[in-house]
Amino acid sequence: MRKILLAAVNAKYIHSNLAVYSLKAYADARLRQSKSPVSSAGHAAGEVEIEIGEYTINQQPDRIMEDIYKRRPDLLCFSCYIWNIQMIRSLLPELGKVLPDTEIWLGGPEVSYDPVRLLEQFPQVTGIMKGEGEETFAVLAGALAAREAGPGTDLEDAEGITWRDSRGQIRDNPWRQPLDMDQIPFVYQDMTDFRHRIVYYESSRGCPFSCSYCLSSVDKRLRFRSLSLVKRELQFFLDAGTEQVKFVDRTFNCRHDHALEIWKYIRRHDNGITNFHFEVSADLLNEEELELIRSMRPGLIQLEIGVQSTNPETIREIRRTMDLARLEENVRNVREGRNVHQHLDLIAGLPWEDLESFGRSFDRVYALRPDQLQLGFLKILKGSRMEKMKEAYGLLCRDTPPYEVLSTRWLSYGDVLILKGVEEMTELYYNSGQFRTALELLELREPSPFALYRRLAAFYEREGLDQVQHARAARYEILLDFVRENWPEDAGEMRERLIFDYYLRENAKSRPAFAGESRADGQWVRGFYETEAREHRFLEDCEGADKNQLRRMTHLEYFPLKGEYVLFDYRHRDPLTNDGRGIHIAIEK
Repeated sequence: MRKILLAAVNAKYIHSNLAVYSLKAYADARLRQSKSPVSSAGHAAGEVEIEIGEYTINQQPDRIMEDIYKRRPDLLCFSCYIWNIQMIRSLLPELGKVLPDTEIWLGGPEVSYDPVRLLEQFPQVTGIMKGEGEETFAVLAGALAAREAGPGTDLEDAEGITWRDSRGQIRDNPWRQPLDMDQIPFVYQDMTDFRHRIVYYESSRGCPFSCSYCLSSVDKRLRFRSLSLVKRELQFFLDAGTEQVKFVDRTFNCRHDHALEIWKYIRRHDNGITNFHFEVSADLLNEEELELIRSMRPGLIQLEIGVQSTNPETIREIRRTMDLARLEENVRNVREGRNVHQHLDLIAGLPWEDLESFGRSFDRVYALRPDQLQLGFLKILKGSRMEKMKEAYGLLCRDTPPYEVLSTRWLSYGDVLILKGVEEMTELYYNSGQFRTALELLELREPSPFALYRRLAAFYEREGLDQVQHARAARYEILLDFVRENWPEDAGEMRERLIFDYYLRENAKSRPAFAGESRADGQWVRGFYETEAREHRFLEDCEGADKNQLRRMTHLEYFPLKGEYVLFDYRHRDPLTNDGRGIHIAIEK
């Protein structure tokens, strides 16, 4: 029995690697068909066992090498991306020593576009699978089953590989034509191993657009999986109660009939549990799709929308197709429904975007009030047009993955560091969703959101706060100190807003330091809960709960500046924000 190990080194434990599961499912199906004397790959049939090994970049390399060694594969295949290539590079020489008889193959976007140089650099590697890998991997599996033919001699005409022949010469075979997506088997059978992990799914491959920073622009061959198959496979996830299914389609809604049918299906068959994530072009959403989205259960879907820049020169230069006004209109339309989490992306370091221009892009996207505003930094991916334009753009990037931008003709390294600070503050204070009312006050004190987060980042740096990991409650104290320094007249109101934000999310029974002593009247609070246990004026669905039980499931806070109590109810949290419900209680005089 020959053994193949498909090794995936994920960024986090909660991630899974769709690629290796797809390779295995396709090759297993091909090998099952090859019970006749000659397999469909053209080789004498033999017994091959395909295993998957999933690891993370947070593991010790020695632990990964130990596990691979104990499995003793005849063929070892790594799935290579910008987030794991450094670790894989470090493992290759050592694996070559401890498993000298194991053939090592690489595949994935990080190795597909410079395969000859990689083989020259790593003599331990036998070959590289370029581009889409299902059919290519099935050929390799068939070759392993027919090892009697001798290493290398059965790959002469294999498409989609760069490899060493039996004489050690590097051969660069042609790329393989992409598959019909219906030929790829559904990769999930038992969801036990995917519990509490992100499950990835694809209903299409390729992208109709030509954004110069993206590898999807290299392959213009857009293909879709038949809707009959997609619906059956989505029902499998729904029946299994999968927590989240993340579509990896590059632009899910580029074909309206395809997107509409899938959205209709998941709305009709909603199990009340599963969330579906889609990457969409918001400007392509039409009225029928918007109406359908507004009718969905809160939390059923979430949308990731790449804006990247609002600078017209930048958009033209990166060959991006986008109607910005339409995008903004549709994002606002979806937001008004309060039922869909929207994640909007910007990319720093694009051509024609300087610090001032990026600040305008930030402010314009911030005004849309997305649930998440992701400030990312340009990564120069191998094979992309952006890589070819590096010299023209004066673009300097890191030599090591993820090849992130250091400077451009328009953006100095110092500017990049400023944007790094803005990114961190946006993540901590805006994207966390924990400071909503506090930020509303601060936004009134600065000329723009970008100026606010830049000033906050400078405060962190000056006070040495950016070098320390802070507990959650400490972030509130820091923001209060920031206000005391810059707008001391707002300190009292800011404290109350921070207390409100804190208790809206946190059912904390120990009081945080920044909140100070409670101003609530103990006698009034006791009387309130005694009355509420009898009359249920504010907590209508708590029949049978006594006053102590009510206190445990809620928090009551007095706000002197407003002269009111707020009852925080944590039983029915907002599915988008995870906030409790804040019930304002006027004091009878």
